[in-house]
Amino acid sequence: MNTEPISADLLPDIRSLTGEQLEAYVHSQGLPLFRAAQIRHWLDGGARNFDQMTNLPLSLREQLKKSFRVFGVNIEKKLVSCVDDTVKYLYILPDNETVESVLMHYRHGWSQCLSTQVGCKMGCVFCATGLGGFVRNLTSSEMLAQIEAAQQDAGIRVSSVVLMGMGEPLENFENVLHFVTELAAPGGIQIGMRHISLSTCGLVDRMYQLMEHRLQLTLSVSLHAPNDELRSRLMPINRRWPLSELMKACDDYFAATGRRISYEYAMIDGVNDTPACASQLAGLLKHKNCHVNLIPVNRVAESGLNRSSVRRLRDFQEELSRQGINVTVRRTLGADIQASCGQLRRGSE
Repeated sequence: MNTEPISADLLPDIRSLTGEQLEAYVHSQGLPLFRAAQIRHWLDGGARNFDQMTNLPLSLREQLKKSFRVFGVNIEKKLVSCVDDTVKYLYILPDNETVESVLMHYRHGWSQCLSTQVGCKMGCVFCATGLGGFVRNLTSSEMLAQIEAAQQDAGIRVSSVVLMGMGEPLENFENVLHFVTELAAPGGIQIGMRHISLSTCGLVDRMYQLMEHRLQLTLSVSLHAPNDELRSRLMPINRRWPLSELMKACDDYFAATGRRISYEYAMIDGVNDTPACASQLAGLLKHKNCHVNLIPVNRVAESGLNRSSVRRLRDFQEELSRQGINVTVRRTLGADIQASCGQLRRGSE
């Protein structure tokens, strides 16, 4: 019989437990349920080991050490914008893989753009993330740890989250669903669903899966083109899920959840910013309860693409507005540290 202790690396990650699972564990130890809330409070505060949980009985701390490990990420590199308050973190994970995350300051508070995968396999031509290939999905605790590390480093509280960093969130469906559910749960970090935005390039089958849960988060669809020919050139996913199927899924999602869809549209000079594109986009979204974010495409050296001129951007916005489409131009944050939309990578430049 092997009596050697189990390696800590093989123990389950306590951060990955749901609130109910943590309460069940505490109950199995014959302890009152408030101990679960205490443990969760320490974890959400950035505790990296059980010895830091000083209001727990020593016997419980020792038992936790035998049963679980405490997952965390380390900040490998930190870049602070000289233009605004944006901070870009390069996190190193326990297996030495890396992901980037961005902390942004708005009037309403601090928002964090999180990664959901190491790399990405979607292959959108204007995005840097996929250039290094896809490695693996992140666990829900690795997503939570990105928030905890940023809060601890910056001394702030993150009040909203956007899943628009590295990776396609809906391809990592189960872990992302677990993450957003725990994020909004009482006793945790407690960021409500209406302060969570989830971006997808258009995985129609997973959109219907998400719809079944009737979550009140904001679904952001990366559109970037008003017709199939152009969208398939920019976004390979369109060959699997063309616009007719994507737009039907969006309509069904709104009907089921009552949550307005947000459409992301990267403005690329001479590619998708023409008057004809503006007219086609307005026709595609006519009579839909939606919002369009126009995003001047951010520099990715390998793509060779440039952002639209200020005049072309204004004309495009005005045409959408004229045809009754709710539209704004997204403010660019962190461009000087390569922290804007589409610029995140597995390694730091």
